[in-house]
Amino acid sequence: QMQLVQSGGGLVQAGGSLRLACVVSGRTFSRMTTAWFRQAPGKERVFVAGINWLGTVYAESVKGRFTISRDSRDSANTTVFLQMSSLKPEDTALYYCAAVLAATTATSIRDARLYRNWGQGTQVTVAS
Repeated sequence: QMQLVQSGGGLVQAGGSLRLACVVSGRTFSRMTTAWFRQAPGKERVFVAGINWLGTVYAESVKGRFTISRDSRDSANTTVFLQMSSLKPEDTALYYCAAVLAATTATSIRDARLYRNWGQGTQVTVAS
């Protein structure tokens, strides 16, 4: 069983930056997949960025602006970061971190149905 606790987010002007963090604790292993998704009001949850055993994967809409990274301090705790720069009003959404104890592909990493563990969600609002 894994627990995911998110922090960060808030209100920022367009063009600004924010960093989200997600502490993943409990049962983890080196080939687990961690990712960030977001959900805007009235829309479905969509993939933003992810890290798997192959490396990092990004949605086209955030490529070049967002950076995902992962810091594994020990076998039981991993922190996943999402550094967001050049933010746009269309980036406004509730952001969720997710994890699964599986080695995904560049395609499957984008599928929200694959993930069994989710953070509580963090609001990001970008003002124009």
